[in-house]
Amino acid sequence: MRSVLALLLMLLLPACAAAVSHPAGPDIQPPQAMTDHLVMADGARLPLKTWPAQGETRAVVLALHGMNDYSQFFAEPAAHLAGHGILSYAYDQRGFGQGPHPRFWSSTGTMVADARAVTDLLASRHPGLPFYVFGESMGGAVTMLAATDPPAGMDGIILAAPAVWGRAAMPWWQRLSLWLAYNLAPGWSPSGQGLDIRPSDNIDMLRKLGADPLVIKRTRMDAVKGVVDLMDQAGAAPAAIGVPTLFLYGAHDEIIPSAPTWQAAGAIPSRRAAFYPDGWHMLVRDLQAKVVLDDMAVWMLDQDSPLPSGADTLAPIKPEVCSCKR
Repeated sequence: MRSVLALLLMLLLPACAAAVSHPAGPDIQPPQAMTDHLVMADGARLPLKTWPAQGETRAVVLALHGMNDYSQFFAEPAAHLAGHGILSYAYDQRGFGQGPHPRFWSSTGTMVADARAVTDLLASRHPGLPFYVFGESMGGAVTMLAATDPPAGMDGIILAAPAVWGRAAMPWWQRLSLWLAYNLAPGWSPSGQGLDIRPSDNIDMLRKLGADPLVIKRTRMDAVKGVVDLMDQAGAAPAAIGVPTLFLYGAHDEIIPSAPTWQAAGAIPSRRAAFYPDGWHMLVRDLQAKVVLDDMAVWMLDQDSPLPSGADTLAPIKPEVCSCKR
């Protein structure tokens, strides 16, 4: 209700700018992968980071960041996975980091098309190696939608607290607050301070994010509306996911509620779900991140192996075997 009151008070302020988005333009070339960036079909340039494996490369993972974050989020997780022989990639999605139009939403369709195109480009560099897509939060929602029509190179996906908290799972006052804010002041950019929400127990990491100029601190309401639209679609997508899935969630997640999370996980045809009693929202950057990353590595190298942590025995849903053929 405090959000509703704040929005009503906002009516006394001067009107903000109109809603703005930057979806992909028309195709003008084939997508390309360079050393430090990707070029999409419409010419958009997406910064790309690469972290090689230590020794022989045994698997490859493409990591998609969450809301207001960017590719650097995977630097420390990639360093740990490298010790397992896993090569990691991550790119700045449109509207984030040094991608096109920072702070402005593109569109769900654009982000999903980019993820599919990047998967195709990077998987083709590594024929014969298993290729996975990892998505954290918003990146998890994008990954889910990309996997409903999976590119040929996608051998599986890993979802860490994917953003599936759409309108159907929100109380009425949150839906009303979003509707009012988007329609009355789409350019309004609150900081989120004072909400008393912790995304991780890794305070040092959170402080570094706060000091990083490429991490967005104030989110436009039209971008909030965009990510809620994405969550709506992701929440309806699990049953259509066509690749094996490792689904990760922490007991202390204060960002994505547990009810829509486990509902989504239970609808995925082929999944291994893992529940971490000490985990928060940023599972691969929490203080117990190595536990999660070791589970991820084992699953990527052998999907039938039990997870070292035993977190898959704690999840409230059972594994399922996929009937789809890849």
